[in-house]
Formats: sequence, C-alpha cells, structure tokens
Amino acid sequence: MKIHQIVFSPTGGTRRVSDILCQGIGGKRIVTDLCIKSADIQLPYIHKDDLVVIAMPVFAGRVPTLAVKRLRTVSPNGAKCVVVAVFGNRAYEDALLEMRDVASEMGFRVVAAVGAVSEHSIIRKYGKGRPDADDGQTLRQFGSDILRKIQTNDCTMPSVPGNRPYRKGGRLPHPKGRRGCNHCGVCAAQCPTDAIPLSAPQKVDPSKCISCMKCVSACPSGVRNIGAVMNFLAALFLQKECAARKENELYL
Repeated sequence: MKIHQIVFSPTGGTRRVSDILCQGIGGKRIVTDLCIKSADIQLPYIHKDDLVVIAMPVFAGRVPTLAVKRLRTVSPNGAKCVVVAVFGNRAYEDALLEMRDVASEMGFRVVAAVGAVSEHSIIRKYGKGRPDADDGQTLRQFGSDILRKIQTNDCTMPSVPGNRPYRKGGRLPHPKGRRGCNHCGVCAAQCPTDAIPLSAPQKVDPSKCISCMKCVSACPSGVRNIGAVMNFLAALFLQKECAARKENELYL
C-alpha cells in the first residue's frame, strides 16, 4: 500500500508528527509539501487503493485557510484518508472537524482522525520538544490501529469533536526581522506566501502574511520574531491553557 503524506508544516512539528504516525502504518511513502512557494508545489497522483495522510497545524482553533485552499487542488480519486490536526499543547477546537469535512467534501474516504501535540509555533516553551519519545510511541501505535482498521475494509468515517459553524480564526502576530538582521534573504526565499520582500527582508506584508512562523524557524541568525512585548503578552495569554501536558487523540 502506498502512503501519500500531504503536509502543511511551517516549523517542522506537523511533518514530524506525520512521519511518526506513518511509521506505525508502514509502507512506501511519498511526501507532498504544501508549505512552499505555490509555483514549487508538485501535486501527487493518488490511486484509489492508496492511503493519504493529511497533516496540518492548528492556528487559533482552525486550520490555515491557505493550507485548505492548496489541499483542494489535489485529486483524491476516492482514496482512503487520515486527517491529522497538530496543535501546540493548547487545543485543536474545530480544526479536526474542519479537516474531516473538507477531505470528505473533496471525495476522500476519511477512515481515521488524529489530534496530535507539537511544540507551539509561536511560544516555543509550550509543548517544548514535542513530539517526544512518549508521543512517538503513542503515534506509532495509532498508526498500527489505523492499519488494522483499513485491513478489515472498514471505511466508516469517525466522529470527531468540534462545532459548526466553525469558530472564527483569531488574529495572530506578524514576525519581522529585528536588530541583527543581515538581509540574507533566507526568510524571503522560504516564505510560502511571498509576504517578505527580498529587497527588504526585515519587513513583512501583513496582507499576505499568515503568521505561520516559517520565517522565524528558518532565520539563521535567530533575529526574526514577533517582538519582545508581543511575545510576553502571548505567553501570558496562553499560560493557563498550555501549562498542563495535553495528550494525542485517535478517532476511528
């Protein structure tokens, strides 16, 4: 069985969760990255007998609009599908339901859903180091459980938590280059929305930026961020909800 991993993973955590989960499923894997320049995306050819694992991050209880838009360009051909919402140790709220709805509307047969924890993309101390060894063991077991369901030809769509209409996505801070930016342009080269001008990479176009934090993760000098004041306020706002360890969840 061929597995297609379709990921939108700005800071790498979502990709790591997807990799570990697929290790538990086994089989040959083909990765499609949706978090790159639109012109560089190579859409997969999916066969009806393939399994597709779609993994996306959670932004304020929803999945990124851009990720959904790019996912909709994929031809599902009636393949079985697992949806994975990856959240920064806070909550995934309506994101998993949204992913299941979108995949089903596209024509995928959704057979499983996973809510998984990764390091928070903005305030990295929350969920720091996750997915960790315990997460790895859990996610690989989830993969084995999903495989068993598929092998019994059970294609029932799982019930997942969430509400319709989905919650409104919250406003997220836009990172910029701070003191010490050497204008290397790595952030501009990796920005999936072209929100960072190559001629002035310390800046950002807020009309294009989706606050995915890929530029922050990619900055070789470590000087691109949301600013000390915004970082403090965001950490304070998230403290109550993110302090306790959250666990991964599987729906079959």
